[in-house]
Amino acid sequence: MASPAPLPMDPIAEARRQWIAHGWADAADAMAAYSSVMRTHQLMYSRVDAVLKPLGLSYARLELLRLLSFSRDGALPMASASARLQVHPTSVTSVVDRLEKDGLVRREAHPTDGRATLVVLTGAGHKLVEEATTVLNADVFANPGIPADDLRTMTAILARFRQESGDFTDPVNYPDPL
Repeated sequence: MASPAPLPMDPIAEARRQWIAHGWADAADAMAAYSSVMRTHQLMYSRVDAVLKPLGLSYARLELLRLLSFSRDGALPMASASARLQVHPTSVTSVVDRLEKDGLVRREAHPTDGRATLVVLTGAGHKLVEEATTVLNADVFANPGIPADDLRTMTAILARFRQESGDFTDPVNYPDPL
């Protein structure tokens, strides 16, 4: 599907102008910022989706595969995956169901906690996540369309907002292992 032609003006800037014209000047900048982030999310997601879709992956599926590949043994309890991905356990279950059906992960009983289930990355899952990451890095992340200094500034601003919204706390600095 071809991308639609760019609009001849910025609709968010126009919405901001209208917000001010209708007496909501005190909220206009925040409305424009929130609208810009939400529209940017759509644009970024579309770029990522275009790269992952031919590989049979969504971003949610890639995130779980990548998380498992970063773990020491290629396995995590379902509850840990849910917490680290910051999504509801039902969402993780749904993603795991699809990945398991495709042979990319398998479920195993936790060796020490009879109530927990491990999600384990399979060889096929490891191969696919490496391929997907290589393509995503080359086609999207290596050329994101935003200068590097702006990316760092944007990430810092968004991290501060996320932290102040209760998304995470400052990490504890653990000593280096002996």
